[in-house]
Amino acid sequence: MKRVLLGLLALVLVGSLWGPGRTQPRDNVDTFMRAKLLHSQKVLEGLTVEDFGMIAKHSQEMSLLSQAAAWNVLQTPEYAQHSGEFRRSADALTKAALAKNLDGAALAYVDVTLKCVNCHRYVRSVRMAQAEPPASIRLGARALPAGHLTSEVSP
Repeated sequence: MKRVLLGLLALVLVGSLWGPGRTQPRDNVDTFMRAKLLHSQKVLEGLTVEDFGMIAKHSQEMSLLSQAAAWNVLQTPEYAQHSGEFRRSADALTKAALAKNLDGAALAYVDVTLKCVNCHRYVRSVRMAQAEPPASIRLGARALPAGHLTSEVSP
């Protein structure tokens, strides 16, 4: 447990080096998301063998990860909402595990997984939009004066 806490502390310290609006190095985000994936896999293992202690431990770790600075790869209200939803789902999973409710834990695990998928979809869409060239370049159209509306695209 001490090792996990020290690891989280190190991630928080590294994450604090990047302020709002700055992008973290891809390696740090990949490492962080890999840790989340490993905890998720351990939760699934715990579900399959009905090890409620394993489920609770790793769902709590996922919730803790979502509170670390390195978790915040985007600084948008939508991303904050996705993170909050993920955390609530992970906490519901922990609660079900502590109550030794296998069906509830399994359903909460599905919900956590859906929250991950939805958030990752959102992050990809934002990053693609940021990298996308202007429509005039994409469509091969001439640049139009500001305020000029047309449905025609010139060759």
